[in-house]
Amino acid sequence: MDKKFGFGCMRLPLLDPNDQTSFDTETFNKMVDTFLEKGFTYFDTAYVYHGYRSEDAVRESLVKRHQRNEFELATKLPMRDFQSAEDMERIFNEQLEKCGVDYFDYYLLHNIGVNSYKKACTFDSFGVGLRKKQEGKIKNFGMSFHDTPELLDEILSVHPELDFVQLQINYIDWENPGIQSRRCHEVARKHGKPIIVMEPCKGGNLALVPEKAKKLMKEYNPTASVPSWAIRFAASQEGVMMVLSGMNTMEQLLDNTSYMADFKPLSKKEYKIIGQVVNIINENTAIPCTSCRYCEKGCPQNIAIPDYFALYNGAKRAVTNNISSQFIYYLNLSAKHGKAGDCISCKQCESACPQHLKITELLKDVSATFDVTPAFPTKK
Repeated sequence: MDKKFGFGCMRLPLLDPNDQTSFDTETFNKMVDTFLEKGFTYFDTAYVYHGYRSEDAVRESLVKRHQRNEFELATKLPMRDFQSAEDMERIFNEQLEKCGVDYFDYYLLHNIGVNSYKKACTFDSFGVGLRKKQEGKIKNFGMSFHDTPELLDEILSVHPELDFVQLQINYIDWENPGIQSRRCHEVARKHGKPIIVMEPCKGGNLALVPEKAKKLMKEYNPTASVPSWAIRFAASQEGVMMVLSGMNTMEQLLDNTSYMADFKPLSKKEYKIIGQVVNIINENTAIPCTSCRYCEKGCPQNIAIPDYFALYNGAKRAVTNNISSQFIYYLNLSAKHGKAGDCISCKQCESACPQHLKITELLKDVSATFDVTPAFPTKK
């Protein structure tokens, strides 16, 4: 693995944007070929992507058309789609068949958080992964993670056998109290685990920044694309072995591979500019919460108010209607705290808020966004 940039297969080119299975195979074929020609080898898919058809698309455009030693393939065990050890075995074998391979270079437990971790323990999903590795059907075994640094620390302490961890890391979530990218990164480094980065552009949000932020970037480097700042930020972090990007146009692929072919870490000046960009983006947030957490103490419903506000702001910054990433974190937080909709309007939080926010009213907006939004389509 010479280059640390991977092809994420969650946002493949489509013929019909309203049909997640209408793959533009001709475009995908050309993108796969170009990616490999430029010396990149890593492809990341999952059982549930694209209406449970991403693995099939990868088989047709990548596996059938290239030698097995030309690429590395990663996929994931869907934690929501099994109810028994037999189910896990069936799904794994189905994935081998769907992808058309005899082994996976990287295999992950998908979207580990507080609830899915409990399920993984109940059904010994970690043991299943290890056995598949011993059988030679997995080369590297890890997990993708969406939860708190405390839970990550617990899991990596109990399961040192994991070869790597996949984390959401980007410059807008680096200090986001709801996602805590920096602290999760620090935990992974503490345990010596190589890191694969997902969502470096936060679902495309960091490809379309406010004009004021874009101007700062272009003044420093007129030829660098806006997304390149986000991907290079992720790749510049210590211990990061791979940065994934979902690409659906040749233009995106050519841009990303151009600066990742001979990757240069961010300079001090570039980090300073990113700091300014973060401030500009945060100026355009829906709720100006400073996460002082004064509002949390004494909440009778134990609502994670600042964390929910941070996730809500992330959703409102979304350039598309896809807020699944924030929704995942909301699900994990609300498993241990009251939901936004559980607010009883006692308003003790408002009396404690230095920003004088109308918290009880804002929680209604949060509830309308997250308490009724499905994270993923269900399998048909």
